[in-house]
Amino acid sequence: MTNERIELAKRALAHWQRKTTDQAADQMRLPVAAYCDPVRYEREVKRIFRQLPIAVALSIELPEPGSYVAQTLMGIPILVTRDGDGLAHAFLNVCRHRGAIVCPAGNGNRSRFSCPYHAWTYDSRGQLVGVTGSASFGDFDRQSRSLTELHCVERCGLIWACLKPGVAFDIDAWLGDFAAQLDTLRLDDWVLFEQRDLDGPGWKPTLDGYLEVYHHDSVHRSTVGRHTIGNLLVHDLYGPHQRLTFGRRNLTELTDLPESEWQPDNYIRIIHSVFPNLSVSGIVGGHCLLSRIFPGPTPDTTTTRQSILCAPSEQTEQWRESARNFSEMTLQAVRDEDYAVVQTIQVALPAGANSDFIIGRNEPGIQHYHRTVAEMMDGSSEGLKAIREAS
Repeated sequence: MTNERIELAKRALAHWQRKTTDQAADQMRLPVAAYCDPVRYEREVKRIFRQLPIAVALSIELPEPGSYVAQTLMGIPILVTRDGDGLAHAFLNVCRHRGAIVCPAGNGNRSRFSCPYHAWTYDSRGQLVGVTGSASFGDFDRQSRSLTELHCVERCGLIWACLKPGVAFDIDAWLGDFAAQLDTLRLDDWVLFEQRDLDGPGWKPTLDGYLEVYHHDSVHRSTVGRHTIGNLLVHDLYGPHQRLTFGRRNLTELTDLPESEWQPDNYIRIIHSVFPNLSVSGIVGGHCLLSRIFPGPTPDTTTTRQSILCAPSEQTEQWRESARNFSEMTLQAVRDEDYAVVQTIQVALPAGANSDFIIGRNEPGIQHYHRTVAEMMDGSSEGLKAIREAS
């Protein structure tokens, strides 16, 4: 992988020397309706976010048998567990008796989950193992009343699930060659320092900001823009997924440094973007930002779940202070800078100033994302084979 990182650094350095960047073949026009039409929005969320594999948890959130995470994603209550054999499961967090939420939001370790309404009890494999007053309730097939399981696979340090019951997927086919890229991140070796949810503007304008470096000099002057070169992008595609490589401000040092002495990770920053909503970035100085962007109930809302990861080491006060500084910097860059600007886009969408948006050749990541959305909706995406073949 070091040789591959050196090649990325070479490509970034060449762009800096020529004052260029990777480009799409042409510009793209996107109708404003793609961002705000509620009917279109509902169809796209249903097709893309509820029928494709979504990262519902990090492996390190469930560190041992009996671990669980209960959460609500896009209005769907989800319970993710690790059973006694260490296998991950995902369920709808809904009792099969009268439909109450079985486990309150949060995480921890337990082997039983008891519904607060009538105390029906389930184990970490979702099996119904206890019915209060069973003699008076009457006989029924308990196996048919297990928690509703969602197809779930653990891969690349993440737990993937489809939020629609009855839909399966082949995670290896879905990730394809990008799995090897994700594996280089070793996400299951990090320490989860902090996790938070950020309210934000709509799904598409929000996610667009994760897919280009064109805005860094203007929006992030005092945060990440101090470290990355604006409008310099090395762009690689892996089916629906993509890798974006930015040049760091010290990239010019490589000009006078023998290639045998290069430490490429000190000069580039790599963003791994998994369609449709996962971004892994900021792997600098033993810190990593993992973001999952979930559409809200309307086209103008999202929730971003940010996970701040730290390299495992002795957790001294210096380690904690460094992690806090990284966390505060990313919070400022995303919430106070990116999302604040994008919120003005969201507010202005109904004004009628634009009938379409023009996406530049220097924004190939945004172009690829919206092209993939269109392909998912019309059924032409190769990535859909991972869903159909396993259905």
